Amino acid sequence: MKKLINDPFEFVDETIEGVLLAHPEHLKRCGGSKRALMRADGPVEGKVAIVTGGGSGHIPVFLGYVGPGLCDAVSIGNVFSSPSPDDMLAATKAAHGGAGVLHLYGNYSGDKMNFGMAAEMAEMDDIEVATVLATDDVSSAPVEEIDRRRAVAGLFFAYKIAGARAEEGAGLAEVVEAAEQAAFATRSMGVALTPCTIPAAGAPTFEIGEGEMEIGMGIHGEAGVRRGEIVPVDDVVDELLGHVLADMPFKAGDEVAVLVNSLGATPPEEVYIMYRRVTAVLGEAGIAIHRSFIGEYATSLEMAGASVSLLRLDADLKRLLDAQAYSPFLPRLGA
Repeated sequence: MKKLINDPFEFVDETIEGVLLAHPEHLKRCGGSKRALMRADGPVEGKVAIVTGGGSGHIPVFLGYVGPGLCDAVSIGNVFSSPSPDDMLAATKAAHGGAGVLHLYGNYSGDKMNFGMAAEMAEMDDIEVATVLATDDVSSAPVEEIDRRRAVAGLFFAYKIAGARAEEGAGLAEVVEAAEQAAFATRSMGVALTPCTIPAAGAPTFEIGEGEMEIGMGIHGEAGVRRGEIVPVDDVVDELLGHVLADMPFKAGDEVAVLVNSLGATPPEEVYIMYRRVTAVLGEAGIAIHRSFIGEYATSLEMAGASVSLLRLDADLKRLLDAQAYSPFLPRLGA
């Protein structure tokens, strides 16, 4: 294991400390918790608060999506592990501005259990809480079992859409509706080339051959749809988009937002080569690209690989996608 760290068991807390020192004008701790952060200007009175959370090891997910036009607070667990209910409750209570709270996060069992407990405790304090889960990974379950699908990088679109709707002053039910629309209209699939190493474990999370790749692998190393030898990237993109386009299904005349995401160790040059092929495939299918997002939006430590996400747009989703938002972790979030 080669990492620029101190004590592996202090990895998460030292990461949070560094983030707060780098961005004091943007983030602050939620009172009483080392693992809950919120907007520096929060809580925003009269606005629906959006709270997210999950395991560490995925920056900018999750704490990179806290900011104007995005989420209001976040709870942070150990690497690839759910935050505690107490930290989620701290984030929920700190962000609450009187208009209710939306819990928006990925469809993972530990997060669902602990966020559910936090929501129950918050409601005992008369805080209204609603929940929306992202389920964008088409490789993780068939479309007729979409409720079993895990979340990957497409969670970005749900943050962006729900965050914009909340900034408009919408009520909790309206913010929930926007988040659900974005989540349902997003499809993603990825490819992994190498494993990553959890600092406290000191060993790779899985093994993959030197000349192999795995199509559809999840961001924690969950099994994909097939493993095989590495092929030219155009062939990889064709396979990913073949699954994604058929799943909605997307069709000629649709307008989409595209996210091509590096998992952490894949350099920008390779991600742009992927995007080059994405534009060609979508053009041949008669699908127009409204906006593109390219770079690191959901990582997995030093895992090499990438994913492609498509959000099918209508007029409302387009307006919300183009609304202004800010995070120091992400470029070009607004029109």
